[in-house]
Amino acid sequence: MPGPTATLEELLRPLKQDPAGSAILLDVDGVLAPIVQHPDDSHMPETTRRPLIDVAKRYGVVACVSGRRASDARRIVALGSIAYLGSHGSEVLLPGSIAPALDSELQAWTQRVQRFSRDAFGEELKRLRVRLEDKEAIAAFHWRGVPDEEDAEAAVQQVAKAAEDAGFVTHWGKKVLEIRPPVRIDKGAGIVHLLADRDLTGALYVGDDVTDLDAFHGLGELLERGRLGHAVRIGVRSDEGPPQLEEEADAMVDGTDGVRDLLHALLD
Repeated sequence: MPGPTATLEELLRPLKQDPAGSAILLDVDGVLAPIVQHPDDSHMPETTRRPLIDVAKRYGVVACVSGRRASDARRIVALGSIAYLGSHGSEVLLPGSIAPALDSELQAWTQRVQRFSRDAFGEELKRLRVRLEDKEAIAAFHWRGVPDEEDAEAAVQQVAKAAEDAGFVTHWGKKVLEIRPPVRIDKGAGIVHLLADRDLTGALYVGDDVTDLDAFHGLGELLERGRLGHAVRIGVRSDEGPPQLEEEADAMVDGTDGVRDLLHALLD
């Protein structure tokens, strides 16, 4: 385990010494791609894509882990040679694959989640311009950039209460509510599933949101199982970042520019 005062260079050294035996895992929005008002406008800058291509060539496992659909994450990153864990790890799009593999237990819940979300997405939410995103077994209600974010959030809170009363699990992110089945869905579980059977010495995860804390914990699970000898948790500072991120990260970088510099540091 890295010490609390370890420098970024010291944290990265074991990964750089054995790149073939190391995994580099990154969130997308707010990490590789800047946060934007409209999700469809998101893209990863070319200045970040170039070092990510080189990282993918050098390291044993490189993957993006996103709350978005896996296909959407791959569209934003525009790199087909790496893996994508979409919908918080509930779907896996492997390098070169056309369609993601879905968890069978979650598939059984898909229709129930979609039916609830369609019923809940009533005229009031539409008037407030809340956006409904279908992510198979997860439904997401977004209110970033709507004319009245405060009223929209209050309306979405009512959806959350109804979802919990109906037996679903609610998960809050940056101006988004997700309705999920009552089974484990988080980035940590996705990472454990992706890496558990691989012969790795170390792994790094980079994230900026509360959902990325699950990914940090997933690396901890792999350490406890003896599947990793070294884990690095990097937080990305932002105005909307949760305070727990800095508390649990081994090191912090500043925004998407800091992530780009981190990719270069992995190649030095």
